[in-house]
Amino acid sequence: MIEFVTPGDGQSPDFAPDEEVKPALVKVYSSAVSGIHASTVVLEAQAQEGAGFTLVGLPDAAVKESQMRVQAAMAESGFGYRNHRYIINLAPADLRKEGSAYDLPLAVALVALNHSFPTDSLSRTIVMGELSLDGSIRAIHGILPMAMQAARDGFTEMIVPEANALEAAVVDGLCVFAGTTLRDVIAFVRGDRSALRCVKGEEYHLMDDESEDVLSSGLDFADVKGQEVVKRAMEVAAAGMHNIIMVGPPGSGKSMMAKRMPGILPLLTKEEALETTMIHSVAGVLPPNSGLMRTRPFRAPHHSTSNVALVGGGAYPKPGEISLAHNGVLFLDELPEFQRNVLEVMRQPLEDRYITISRARDKVRYPAAFMLVASMNPCPCGNYNNPLKECTCSESAIRNYMGRISGPLLDRIDIQCEIAPVPFEALSSTQKGESSATIKARVLRAREIQNERFRDLPGVYTNAQMTPQMMQRFVRVSGDALSALKSAMDRFSLSARAYDRILKVSRTIADLDGAKDVGMAHIAEAIGYRKLDRETWGRSSLSLY
Repeated sequence: MIEFVTPGDGQSPDFAPDEEVKPALVKVYSSAVSGIHASTVVLEAQAQEGAGFTLVGLPDAAVKESQMRVQAAMAESGFGYRNHRYIINLAPADLRKEGSAYDLPLAVALVALNHSFPTDSLSRTIVMGELSLDGSIRAIHGILPMAMQAARDGFTEMIVPEANALEAAVVDGLCVFAGTTLRDVIAFVRGDRSALRCVKGEEYHLMDDESEDVLSSGLDFADVKGQEVVKRAMEVAAAGMHNIIMVGPPGSGKSMMAKRMPGILPLLTKEEALETTMIHSVAGVLPPNSGLMRTRPFRAPHHSTSNVALVGGGAYPKPGEISLAHNGVLFLDELPEFQRNVLEVMRQPLEDRYITISRARDKVRYPAAFMLVASMNPCPCGNYNNPLKECTCSESAIRNYMGRISGPLLDRIDIQCEIAPVPFEALSSTQKGESSATIKARVLRAREIQNERFRDLPGVYTNAQMTPQMMQRFVRVSGDALSALKSAMDRFSLSARAYDRILKVSRTIADLDGAKDVGMAHIAEAIGYRKLDRETWGRSSLSLY
């Protein structure tokens, strides 16, 4: 039998356990996360005569191990623990419970049973947190979706670890209390409201001062030498949230420009910030003591990444890189070096903007509305059609290298542009290029036009999200421009999907120009961004250099 342990600092014996524990039921409310959504869980604890500890309600291994952590934390915190027969039920019983976040609610329930005090004060409170053996409370994953679900279910308070308090406090209508130790939480439950600190969330606002957003990182398009044509393509991609791929020799600035893409994108709206932060919270990649994410994510996985790491999944499904890039940028450098099966799993989320992961007992759906920015060399040696260096690759080697990227995947990339090496005159010039702030101003104006265009269509914000029905309504093309598009389709054997992509991109180009209808110049520029899916792509068709 584990008897009452007197702490070394001479704590009051008020916490000694009752000599007799009559059968009683204690309820503490917690939460479970599936995908990026949460469900309220009721932890029901009962103590009976006898010995044993039974935990039911589909707990995983981490939840089952909580008994030892809780017992040690209770002893170190000065709370007695009698070896009675404890029955713990996590309801609803058909919902899988994962992780160590149930330590704190379980400890509260066991202390209440051992010391016979009521938990009525927790009837509208969610309690979550992991316990250390010394009784301190550690951070957990997925606090934001838990807090949002708590507010929807009518709960008014939430007790969370100190490191998660700011994250939970962004939810309106929820009073968040930051817990640091088990002793403080028990004191709060017993009526001492001053035992825990109330954390108020920051009011989300759009920042008008450019020095406060991603431009302060120092990644500015003004530092890019030359490459005006490609910078224009990046601007068009940012304005309509179009996928883009850059093909060019090593050292031409592909990665440099990709890393500057977030600096010309609009800041996250509150709705986007909530959803993006939820994904990062569930994945456990949010830094401690952080609230809502302010800037758009930029994810750049290595080409050795697996398909599970890219799209998500695992024994206990977690978001992958494409979901972590939701509402932001996914940068895939050296695209042909990725395994083909890894690239192919992106085809569905590129089209549908979400990924569904199915398991025998569970199915979760993660958002994946990201902008794909990819880069690649034109051949294995990287110097295909380079005017400064000779390519040593055979025609078959070039075809095989390009063949690592399937046609259906290329079809889903709206803008395909080629990059030439930067000439010496541009490299040695001291003149700064156009800044990210200037480019961003034009992007924001184009986004405002799109916001007005799609104001009556929930979930549609940019031209890249248009369906064929929407394009019939919003993309009006002049007769000459339509004839030019038909000629391009016949000449380059473009697919029906490429046709849709050209219309979407041309609509974005027209928005940047402030034009109501799509004209000849807009269609011509959009056709120029369809390089890699032409049957004639090769030395004879590369006129950029």
